[in-house]
Amino acid sequence: MQRLHRGDIARITIAPVFLVAGGFHLWRPDIFAPLMPRDVPMPFLVIALTGMAEVAGALGLFVPRVRALAGVMLAIYAVCVYPVNINHAVRDLSTGTGLGWFYHFPRLFAQPLICWWALVAGGVRLRDIGTGPVRRSGQKASRSVRR
Repeated sequence: MQRLHRGDIARITIAPVFLVAGGFHLWRPDIFAPLMPRDVPMPFLVIALTGMAEVAGALGLFVPRVRALAGVMLAIYAVCVYPVNINHAVRDLSTGTGLGWFYHFPRLFAQPLICWWALVAGGVRLRDIGTGPVRRSGQKASRSVRR
């Protein structure tokens, strides 16, 4: 029996989260429209595109060739939607309507964890960012020289 690694566990736990969230963006965009900042043009198109991005990213985590890219893009996505999450929290908490602190506090503070989780699921190690291609243990470095 093959042992599950940290990246495998991250993949099988975060992919369903993004699949469900993306599905809801596509199936029920009306839920997300009121959360969009007023400055965002064509909010329903943006909601549909973000839903497609979540679904594509979640599926990409299971394709070895694009796994790292999917993990990085999901992490970037989580950073990009953070202002919408803040806007949602401010609106709900300042008006007394909608969801309270029990929902918004963990959601706002979990965003960095979601970014890290997506990177781990993609097999991206932070210490390798900016150092070039990642070599697995036992692989020799190859140097291609252009002349």
